[in-house]
Amino acid sequence: MLALAFPAALVVAPGFINPEPPAAPATPAWQLPPATLSARQGLAPVPVNAPVPLPSAVTAQLDSVLTPDGEGSFTGLVQDALTGDVLFDRGGSENRVPASNMKLFTAAAALRVLGPDHRFSTKAVAGATANQVVLTGGGDVLLGAGESAPGQVMGHAGLATLAADTVAALQARGTTGELTVLVDDSLFSGPALNPAWADGDVAAGEVAPLSPLALNSARYNPAVTTGPRPQDPAVTAADAFAAQLKAAGAAVGHTVAAGVRRSPGSQPPGAVAIAPETASPGPGAVLAEVKSATVGDQVGLMLESSDNYLAEVLGRMAAAASGEPASNDGATAAVRAQVGELGIPTGSMRFADVAGLAIGNQVTAGQLAEVVRAITTGTDPRLRTALDGFPVAGLTGTLDSRYEDAATARGAGLVRAKTGTLNTVTALSGYVVDADGRLLVFSFIGNGLKPGAAGNREAVDRAAAALAACGCR
Repeated sequence: MLALAFPAALVVAPGFINPEPPAAPATPAWQLPPATLSARQGLAPVPVNAPVPLPSAVTAQLDSVLTPDGEGSFTGLVQDALTGDVLFDRGGSENRVPASNMKLFTAAAALRVLGPDHRFSTKAVAGATANQVVLTGGGDVLLGAGESAPGQVMGHAGLATLAADTVAALQARGTTGELTVLVDDSLFSGPALNPAWADGDVAAGEVAPLSPLALNSARYNPAVTTGPRPQDPAVTAADAFAAQLKAAGAAVGHTVAAGVRRSPGSQPPGAVAIAPETASPGPGAVLAEVKSATVGDQVGLMLESSDNYLAEVLGRMAAAASGEPASNDGATAAVRAQVGELGIPTGSMRFADVAGLAIGNQVTAGQLAEVVRAITTGTDPRLRTALDGFPVAGLTGTLDSRYEDAATARGAGLVRAKTGTLNTVTALSGYVVDADGRLLVFSFIGNGLKPGAAGNREAVDRAAAALAACGCR
């Protein structure tokens, strides 16, 4: 029996020792590599051969909706973006107060002079003595109090990061003991508050004294964009830097003296600052620096949120880069010059500021439509960067809560435009692709309007919505 069992075991055992592997399961179809590439996703380019609306049809659409709610009047101009042909003109060459539509000119000037990829530096510089640290403003007013946030525009450069890097540099230099923080905001010259701004607007927080460095666009809290602002943004930023320097330096034995003062050459808001070429920023090497978000990103934020403070600072930085004083007069001159270089007539323009808060600004609907046309289809590719900042009707920025009723809903998601509002002014300038696929640019400006009358804002929204729905042939 044993003799018979042994050969049988040899036959059966391999099945237990080396069993046959099971067949591999079939790979699910969703795990297989694609046989062909998927069709590219996204919006198709605007067709250049889409039919151009008839001016008579556009006029018929707009005349019935572009009417004031009470006193006042509206001017307006609509153009074909590709050809420049005028499709609607109601007083398009008449000077008007544009409110925040002024920011469109400022956006174009900043992108042309500074370039969309340019960044502003905020530096910690060694002072006159070994223990002095001078926080030096270079145009970034979107500083954050905490760590730098590379993925954000507001707070892209953080004072906590600057403080930590400064402490490391001081250690490398062998600096010990108590540190004193100074602030240098001498880059800007002239009055920090424009005399053309109403006192009530300053008190309400529409703007603040201008400085080449500030936290949160001169706001106490980046999430709270209304109400009073710091009246000395440079010192407010320096106080925050000193606090971060104290926290970062504690581990290595540094203390920070209480109080922040200005370095030689700097002046408090309200004083006439020394011009940059004669200012003394303090001797010594750069200890550390942080860089802002790009000018292109800042322009986008400025347009989307209609930030007066940021607009004025971008204007002054454009002036400095143009060789003009970094003052209000320098900013208005620099912006006006750049608008002229775009081929837009500037003879009738009157610039009191570059944010649109001043009632003394005077431009035409035709000039605003032309700057939108330069941004959308002009020959300078740097201006395309501004397109992302135009608020989208019913979705983003200053248009996020508009275009929600039956009269304007057909423009929701389609109209992209810069808003403008003062007590007696309503303006809207932007672009839209009409129902036939034609790209149109427009500007509507209401002046002398009844303050608070809701129908005036609805009038410009209805007009833009009518363009979005227009076949107009």
